[in-house]
Amino acid sequence: MVFQDPYSALNPLHTVEYALMRPILNFSGLRGDAARARMLELLDSVGLRPVEQFAAKLPHQLSGGQRQRVVIARALACEPQVIIADEPVSMLDVSLRAGVLALLQDLRAQWGVSMLFITHDLLSARVVTDRILVLDGGRVVERGDTAHVLRHPTDDYTVALLDAVPQPARAGED
Repeated sequence: MVFQDPYSALNPLHTVEYALMRPILNFSGLRGDAARARMLELLDSVGLRPVEQFAAKLPHQLSGGQRQRVVIARALACEPQVIIADEPVSMLDVSLRAGVLALLQDLRAQWGVSMLFITHDLLSARVVTDRILVLDGGRVVERGDTAHVLRHPTDDYTVALLDAVPQPARAGED
């Protein structure tokens, strides 16, 4: 599980190493040097380098984007078949979102893991999903190939979500 709020997803009293070692020890069967090597590999796979320095940090010493990368590494530590990502970039600064979305897309391909990506942000969904389900009031109103649904929405709610996406002003418009 990758939670929406990376600030509350990590225990502030424990280091990054502790946060990653718990699932490694509980789910992988690795111990000692092999478990530590796996933890460092996970940090590297989410782009937190130098890995030794990040392993020793406490959550308050990390940016929001770095915290979310630790949460993603923790999810991968269990070697899951599916990751549930609940609004994983909504609490991040706009400048960090693209990097985390690219990371999620890369990890899906690299690890062969499926992802249930929960969001109201259809631009983010477009980046990391192949298929999309649009829910309105708990009812599926559209489903299908993400690119197709976002280019040719048929439901009013999907249209409203797309209309809510900020559009940069065109040159010459006020």
